[in-house]
Amino acid sequence: MTETDLRTHATEIHEQFSDRLDISVDEVHERLETLVEDYKVPVDEARRSVTNTYLDEAGMDRDDLVGGGNEVKQIRDIDTAEEWIDITAKVVDLWDARSDAVAQVGLLGDETGTVKFTKWSKSDLSELEEGQVYQLRNVVTDEYEGRYSVKLNRTTVIEAIDEDIEVGDDDVEVTGALVDIQSGSGLIKRCPEEDCTRVLQNGRCSEHGEVEGEFDLRIKGVLDDGTDVHEVIFDREATEDVAGIGLEGAQEMAMDALDTSVVADEIREKTLGYYYRVTGPTLGRYVLANEVERLTEPADPEAVLIKARSI
Repeated sequence: MTETDLRTHATEIHEQFSDRLDISVDEVHERLETLVEDYKVPVDEARRSVTNTYLDEAGMDRDDLVGGGNEVKQIRDIDTAEEWIDITAKVVDLWDARSDAVAQVGLLGDETGTVKFTKWSKSDLSELEEGQVYQLRNVVTDEYEGRYSVKLNRTTVIEAIDEDIEVGDDDVEVTGALVDIQSGSGLIKRCPEEDCTRVLQNGRCSEHGEVEGEFDLRIKGVLDDGTDVHEVIFDREATEDVAGIGLEGAQEMAMDALDTSVVADEIREKTLGYYYRVTGPTLGRYVLANEVERLTEPADPEAVLIKARSI
């Protein structure tokens, strides 16, 4: 979280309350900065806390925030994390929550695609029903490995509407030779904080600071179809499938060598040059490998390396 990002949040909150309260952007920024920098509160929690404080001071409720300056977006246009937006979407699927902190989790969809949503237990919001279309105002975007999601919080306004939406399919299929395994592949560590899972850099999460990470596996690869190249992310399940390396085995391998890079080297040896058919959504510049099929024996190694070096 940069100083510019925090200032942006402060400006947006100020716009919501400036006609009701005598506050400045600097004052809002100072409150946010204290929570984020001094108390290490996640940015979205800090924003919610400051917003609720001003709601109480102004004698407002959540409905008063409707029209507070959020951009109305379609799901395919969600491409920035920690952005406050309004969407209209249908509840496509509801999943079992794996934490008491989560009231509901599932999939929202509109004509342009689908996105995961999380509704926190402490948000005290009404239940969403599968198959129902809602206008959702004041939701917060999040990102994990190029896959965006939205979070419903105490300031979110939920309004059921009497219409239906034909949910679009945002999956694509790409086929090609795996010509490069990018940096950040192999055995990695993620932030263990609730619903974060960001990849740690030198033991630090970009949002939660220094934490004790949890191990995971992934491949950030490049498929070449002979005409175009496609950047693809294989999650743990897909990585284990194509590389034949489990998470426990990868940890043992790294421990024996005292070096996590041996896992990425092993993955390169077992996957580079093979042809794959990958199906999944395109988010940002990545295709997320929901389905993976290995097609043939590997291509000529020298030709593969020439392709990799030319990317």
